[in-house]
Amino acid sequence: MSETTNRSDPANPLGLSTIPSVSSEGLVPVGKRTSLRSYLGALWNRRHFILAESRAKMSGSTRKNVLGYGWLFLNPLLSVLAFWFIFGFILQSSRGIENFIGYLVIGVFFFQFTGKSMTGGTGAIRSGASMIKGFQFPRAALPISVVVRNFLDFIPSVVVMALLIAVIPPAEVITWRIALIIPIIILQTIFNVGLACFLARVGHKIPDLTNFMSIVSRFWLYGSGVFFSIEDRLSDHPTILAVMQFNPMHAYLTLTRDSLLYGVDSPLWMWVMGTVWAVGLLIAGFLFFWRGEESYGRL
Repeated sequence: MSETTNRSDPANPLGLSTIPSVSSEGLVPVGKRTSLRSYLGALWNRRHFILAESRAKMSGSTRKNVLGYGWLFLNPLLSVLAFWFIFGFILQSSRGIENFIGYLVIGVFFFQFTGKSMTGGTGAIRSGASMIKGFQFPRAALPISVVVRNFLDFIPSVVVMALLIAVIPPAEVITWRIALIIPIIILQTIFNVGLACFLARVGHKIPDLTNFMSIVSRFWLYGSGVFFSIEDRLSDHPTILAVMQFNPMHAYLTLTRDSLLYGVDSPLWMWVMGTVWAVGLLIAGFLFFWRGEESYGRL
C-alpha cells in the first residue's frame, strides 16, 4: 500500500503519513453467528470447497489400501454375505421374503449410507477442530461435507447393487420404476444432512456420544427391517409394528425395494412420510446447528 502525505492539511502540518480509515460496517467478530440468510449465502459460496474437501477425504481414505476404491464395493458385499449366513441361513429369517438376497443387498447398501453419515456427522466438529481454529467459514460445511463424502461413496455402490439384483438368481425384471430410485436417494440424502447437522452439535457438547452412536446405529439397523420383514415378524403386535413403520429408514428401504426389486407401486403415505422426515429433519437439524454456531470455536 503506498503512503500518501498531505502537507497542506492544517490538521497535519508536518505532512506525516496517515493510515486510511476502514469502516466497521458489515464486519462481525470471528465466530459470531450471522443472520440465517447471510449464513446460507456464505454456505452456498463455499459449495466448491465442500465438494473438494469431500473428494479429498474420499480418496485419502482409500489411498493406503491395496484394493483402493474396491473396498467401496467389497465392504457392503461382505456385510451382505455375513448377514445372509447368520439371518438367512442359520436363523431362517428369509422365510416369506421373495428374493431374500436382493432384499438384503438393498437393506445393507442403503442403511450404510445413512449409518456412516450419522456416525461421521456426530464427530464432524471435533474432527474439524484445526480447520475451525484456522479459518472463518460456516461450520455447517463440516457435517454437510461428511454427507457429501458418503454420497460420493454411495453412488457407485448403487450401480453395483442394481447389477447384482439383475444378475443374481432369482433375477428380477427391471421396470420403469427404477427411475424412482433417484428421488428416493435425494430424500435420503436430505434426511442425512439434517441428521448430521443435528448430531454434530450434540456431539460437540457431549464428546462421548461419538462412541455411543455405533451402538445406536446397530439398534437402528435391527429395527429398520434390513434383513427381515417387520410386517411379518410383528403382525401379532400392531402397536409395535406401527411404531416400527414410522421409522424413516424403513420407509426408504421399502420404497427402494418396491421400485427396484419387486416393480410395484408403494403406498402414497409412505412417500409422504419419507418426504416429511427428510424436509422436517433438514429444517430442524440445520436450525439447531446454526443456533450453536458461536460455540463451535471453543474446543
